[in-house]
Amino acid sequence: MNSIRSNPVLPVSDPPLSDDSDIDGKGVDDRLFKGSAMTKRGAYAALSYMACAVMLVLFNKAALSSYDFPCVNVITLFQMVSSSLFLYALRRRKIISFTTADSFSNSDNASTLVPLKTLLHTLPLAISYLLYMLASMASVRGVNVPMYTTLRRTTVAFTMVIEYMLTGQRYTRSIIGSVGVIVLGAFFAGARDLSFDFYGYGIVFVANIATAVYLATIARTGKTSGLNSFGLMWCNGIICGPILMIWTFICGDLEKTINFPHIFSPGFMAVLFCSCVLAFFLNYSIFLNTTLNSALTQTICGNMKDLFTVGLGWMLFGGLPFDLMNVIGQLLGFFGSGLYAYYKIIGR
Repeated sequence: MNSIRSNPVLPVSDPPLSDDSDIDGKGVDDRLFKGSAMTKRGAYAALSYMACAVMLVLFNKAALSSYDFPCVNVITLFQMVSSSLFLYALRRRKIISFTTADSFSNSDNASTLVPLKTLLHTLPLAISYLLYMLASMASVRGVNVPMYTTLRRTTVAFTMVIEYMLTGQRYTRSIIGSVGVIVLGAFFAGARDLSFDFYGYGIVFVANIATAVYLATIARTGKTSGLNSFGLMWCNGIICGPILMIWTFICGDLEKTINFPHIFSPGFMAVLFCSCVLAFFLNYSIFLNTTLNSALTQTICGNMKDLFTVGLGWMLFGGLPFDLMNVIGQLLGFFGSGLYAYYKIIGR
């Protein structure tokens, strides 16, 4: 048995066990039920992602809109730095591992936490992660919360295309049909948005493309780098952190942050703190869900949690009047997500 399993470490994305009776390598004993295409760990990862994602969208919206904080990049930088510091502390105390076969016998010097060759191998993932984070944060500000979640559902179509281009992944007609229902629902929901903003909608679609590339790259890099979810997060942080720091300095965002009138407001600091904590757990659950399941499953999970995001967004931030077309579109989106989950679980 792998030596990491004898240590009291947090759960990581080690490759699932397989044997001769398990053709696809998911481990028969770990399945939700006999014949299921999803494992128990995969289901836990999916549920954890959905819980974190709902709360993070609302906290980010509160910081950018309710407090009118002008610097999206600074929030992303705070989230990235706090996650890296948290990972370093956990690794130094040997609570977590960065690789799938780490027995904690290696040196704990910061320079050897991840080999340079492995770090360079994750460079495409880090770049796609940075684009994903920046585009996602900017898209939250561009439109109201209900329409944000509606437009983001079209990410599933982009993800299927990108996965096919990068990994050659193909899906069954049942899966493609459920994705088609989701996209149709998104168009229904947005057809009569009274607050239509071309720039805001454009930013959301850019975020969709960046998300699709990022998730497909996770699935590809996670299988070839030897890193688990924590290791991938660590590489992202130490590569993207300095780049983002320089960018925020050039753009003047750091100066704007210092001069922000609510920077030391207890309410704003609480929102920012919660945003950073949730970002850490969200990123971990994204890596875990994508490596244990698939990039498309991760995208569908993002659609399924939208029921709660839309409801809370309407109550807390408003922005989208009641409209029958929108309600029909929302229901179609949730129905399509449910279909995908059903086909995924039964293995069709």
